Amino acid sequence: MRRSAGRLTAAGVAILISTAFVTVTLLAGGVIQGTTHDMVAAQYAKADVVVATADDGSFTADDVSAVSAVDGVATVQPLTSWFGDLRNGGKGGYQTFAPVPEDPRLSPLELTDGAWPAADGEVALTSNLAERLEVGLGDTVTLKRTVYPEGWADSQADDPAAELGEPEDVTETLTVTGLAADPYGAYSVYGGAAAVPAATLDAWNAVEPYPNPVSELLVALDAPLDGGSVPGPLAESLAESLDAAAGGADRSVDVDTTEEVASARAAAQTGGQDLVFLVFVMTFAAIALLIAAMVITNTFQVLVAQRTRTLALLRCIGAGTGQLYRSVLLEAAILGVVASAVGILTGGVLAQVALMVAPAFDLGVPLPATITPTWQAVVLPLAVGAGVTVLAAVAPARSATRVAPLAALRPSDAPTLRARSGRTRLVISLLALVGGFASLGGGVALGMNGGTQLGLVAAVGGGALAFFGVVLSAVLWLPRVAAVLGRLVARTGPAARLAVANTLRNPRRTAATSTALLIGVTLVTMMSTGAASARMSADSLLDEQFPYDVAVMPSSPEYAEGLRDAVADTPGIADTVLVTSTTVTLGDVADSSVVAADPDELTAVVNVPEQAGLLTDGSILLTQGTADEMSLDAGDPVAVSSDDGAVDLTVVITTADALNRTITAADLGRVNVPAENTTTDIWAHISGGEATTVLADVQDAVAQVDGGAFVMGPAAQAAQFRQVVDVILGIVVGLLAVAVVIALIGVTNTLSLSVIERTRESATLRAIGLSKEQLRGMLAVEGVLIAGVGAILGIVLGLVFGWAGAATALSVMGDVRYAVPWADLGIVLAVALTAGLLASVLPARAAARTSPVAALGVE
Repeated sequence: MRRSAGRLTAAGVAILISTAFVTVTLLAGGVIQGTTHDMVAAQYAKADVVVATADDGSFTADDVSAVSAVDGVATVQPLTSWFGDLRNGGKGGYQTFAPVPEDPRLSPLELTDGAWPAADGEVALTSNLAERLEVGLGDTVTLKRTVYPEGWADSQADDPAAELGEPEDVTETLTVTGLAADPYGAYSVYGGAAAVPAATLDAWNAVEPYPNPVSELLVALDAPLDGGSVPGPLAESLAESLDAAAGGADRSVDVDTTEEVASARAAAQTGGQDLVFLVFVMTFAAIALLIAAMVITNTFQVLVAQRTRTLALLRCIGAGTGQLYRSVLLEAAILGVVASAVGILTGGVLAQVALMVAPAFDLGVPLPATITPTWQAVVLPLAVGAGVTVLAAVAPARSATRVAPLAALRPSDAPTLRARSGRTRLVISLLALVGGFASLGGGVALGMNGGTQLGLVAAVGGGALAFFGVVLSAVLWLPRVAAVLGRLVARTGPAARLAVANTLRNPRRTAATSTALLIGVTLVTMMSTGAASARMSADSLLDEQFPYDVAVMPSSPEYAEGLRDAVADTPGIADTVLVTSTTVTLGDVADSSVVAADPDELTAVVNVPEQAGLLTDGSILLTQGTADEMSLDAGDPVAVSSDDGAVDLTVVITTADALNRTITAADLGRVNVPAENTTTDIWAHISGGEATTVLADVQDAVAQVDGGAFVMGPAAQAAQFRQVVDVILGIVVGLLAVAVVIALIGVTNTLSLSVIERTRESATLRAIGLSKEQLRGMLAVEGVLIAGVGAILGIVLGLVFGWAGAATALSVMGDVRYAVPWADLGIVLAVALTAGLLASVLPARAAARTSPVAALGVE
């Protein structure tokens, strides 16, 4: 190892980078998984336990007191909110209010300046809301709310005001005591939040005719939970306390940890799977391990093969074949362990540096300050790096020990025109190709039909097997492909013709050189294709989850037209549509909610125009789930009726949940629903500018119109999710840079060693008249030609594997969009050709400097 330090260093660097690549992938996957998980579960803050009603009931103040009295419970906070008209002069409008719980663990907001409000007349604002209202600490804002007489909602009289009195409009002045951050975007869809004491919020809700139901309670415990679930005794005590509060009635409640509830919510938004873990950690880490293994194997095989004569010399002086065999394996083990350990340390340092630098880029989501090492991030790269290096040395070591010592010490024979390739190689490679692609196809089919985990295993395994077949059979066909392409340059001169002939004279050398780059290019193309497809598919999913950018809900339908004009005139708003909601009898189901809009205007507004375009007069959009519940299929007729009219419609299936139960405004007119039984909202589409800025401008514009309205901006929340996707893809781009380095090391090692191996051959050409410039040109053309073939084949394989991986892992999201990253492919091809050129030319310069007589001398 001391004598071969130079050669072993190149292999060690490849192992180091590969294991660092795997380590960074695993650590980054954990960070992204945790960050996305926290965003999905932002409203639960840092609660230990979430108690939820298993039906449509609502928790009362007595329920909260009962849960608070359970041993081990520190604080209980109902998950609730309230909406009021909050203004500073002409700025503001209807805004969401959040409670300030006794325990800060139960609030998703984090105080950044000042103090939390502690009494009536005090409020804390999120920074974006304070900026929109143009207020700071100590300033005042006004709140307008309506106080309804007790029993207003329960009164069955035609005119409740005659018996109970008129509702009273109240204006209050609130002092801003604190500014808060909303790190995970719990209130981003509302453009921020105002926080008041929990008791104040309860009092406001108490005088509402239809208060928001409380279906979840956040519970902070005296001591943190051990394990990932709520202990049975604690869960039973919480359920029994609620039964007692209900007068002994048996109530159905769910008692889960925040982690369990958050995972369920994340699964519900991603089709029932933890998408980040499946796609990012499992897929990319598995691919990284497999491709890194191939790079290490190829590099180490070449290095050991170069030492065949040295091993033969050792046999001549008495070393046994077993000794040589074990010495090579021990050498590989030492190299693998040392390089892998350094790689793990390097990967950890890179991940930590990334976390330290990330805040400067204002990613919009909080990231941990330090990495959290896991046993997987340490043991897996170490085991793979050392194990693969040892396995890579087995075959070359066996080959070296089987060669007769004297035969191995003789000068190399001139390469034959066609190296023999046994039938065994052909049969094994064909079996690997057929079996691998069959398994890959089966994995894609499983992934597209809901079996994502099993599909990933089959697809990754099949892809690895198929790629093994490609590499194994490369010696049979790759030199011929290179020769065919080489005919395009063969006419440029004798050096080019020699370069093309060289690709066929030694097929094994050509295949080994091209395969080194084939591996790296396949990795880069596959991951780039997968990342681009993931971005397109994520955008499609977000468009379906958030089909409209802004929703404005007027206090009364009579104000809808004026509000629509105000929204339409807001900078950044492209189109608007009126959406009317009401209840009708849908088929045999009474009191079914439907929404109605003009189909052309709806298509111009929503982010899924192809789904809105399905709506025509005489049709109704239903999701597949709703259609199944009603025992309907696409094309079936269904009646929509009220007391004064009815219309028969045809079922059309949509994948957008927000368009479920949508009919045209004309069809709703035929049903003759009374105006007092409808509500009208305005949906708007953002065409330019940041979603949060446009949302704030819409809120300001709405505040200037009579009637008042509540504004929601799903686009702001969608933008936050897109930002997380961008962070993920940014990490992938960083990993791609590492993959490029791995590929360049592989091709440089292989081509450089190939040129060194051919020193005598080059000297012979020089002796018969080839000039130094021609020698350099021959090797440069050969290097570019072989690298080009490897790059083109790698791009093709990478696209196939990338699309297959996207279809398997991303089908859980819905429709998969397949992307071709043209810019990335162009860069990859240019880098590959440059690498082939440099890897051939630099050693060729050394060969050209050597005297032909000295190079032809026998050692």
